[in-house]
Amino acid sequence: MATIRKLRGRWQAQVRRRGMKPRCKSFDSKLEAEKWARELEAQVDRFGAAPDTRILESTTLSELLERYKTEVSPTKRGSVQEVQRIDVLKRHDIAYRTMVGLSPQDITSFRDERLRSVAPSTAVRELAILSHVIEVAIRDWGLPLAKNVVKLVRRPVIRNERSRRLTGNEEQRLLDGCDGGKILFFKTLLILAIETGMRRGEILGLRWTDISHNRRVITLTMTKNGSGRQVPLSQRAFDALMDWKNRAAVDQSIVFPMTAGALEQAWRRLLIRIDINGLRFHDLRHEGVSRLFERGLNVIEVSSISGHKELRMLKRYTHLSADDLVARLG
Repeated sequence: MATIRKLRGRWQAQVRRRGMKPRCKSFDSKLEAEKWARELEAQVDRFGAAPDTRILESTTLSELLERYKTEVSPTKRGSVQEVQRIDVLKRHDIAYRTMVGLSPQDITSFRDERLRSVAPSTAVRELAILSHVIEVAIRDWGLPLAKNVVKLVRRPVIRNERSRRLTGNEEQRLLDGCDGGKILFFKTLLILAIETGMRRGEILGLRWTDISHNRRVITLTMTKNGSGRQVPLSQRAFDALMDWKNRAAVDQSIVFPMTAGALEQAWRRLLIRIDINGLRFHDLRHEGVSRLFERGLNVIEVSSISGHKELRMLKRYTHLSADDLVARLG
């Protein structure tokens, strides 16, 4: 057991274990001394010896975030978004804490602070990054931490399920509204999104060589979940793509040459132009997946088209029309 005593106005913690040199450290409070002693004893139990923790006293979370951004983030498909989130994390007070003093209470305070200004989903993503940074530091960089403190903190509950689908004549208004815009292929892009339920990134990354004309199939080599899949095209989607191909530039390899930011701007302008509210571009994926079910496809068939690996996630995107289900029941 550790010895905790008050010495010259400060609290001193001393840890003695057989086979190791005694370690002691002074703190401003008894609570900090006890915490340090418990963590050191846990490290002895884990590693069989007391590691040199002096590096924890000089290493800040910000330094780990920067190293992670340089060495780990570039290897990921979503590296751009992750780097942006890391830069945000580095601007918060928690980034300046040294690893020896980083506690679950610090993470909890950071979580609660972020929830006052961002959505729970954003806070969860930021906590996930912090957790993986510390995990990599322990496993790959040899940082002598006894535990990952982020894993001890409860994650916010995400309730962002949406049931928004196209109603009335909204689909026709969307397509007709594209005629008044400057992006020639925007109508084709929307038709493809509605007919296939493909993700925004998959649509924008599509190349003409990914489309098999004789099979009427799109081959996606890499998707969000880390694997590829094949997406069959309805006659409507195929005809729209071929019509755009006949009008596109001959040397154009990308089907829809625009960035994600440009798409969002064009989408917002379109909604304003046709006076539709509360509709997101991602809702077209909801619409597409729901229509696949309404056409009579089963869960396995729909998941092979949409790319969902979990039924739980597929259910979130699926909002069937009660009227259509009544008709099918007879």
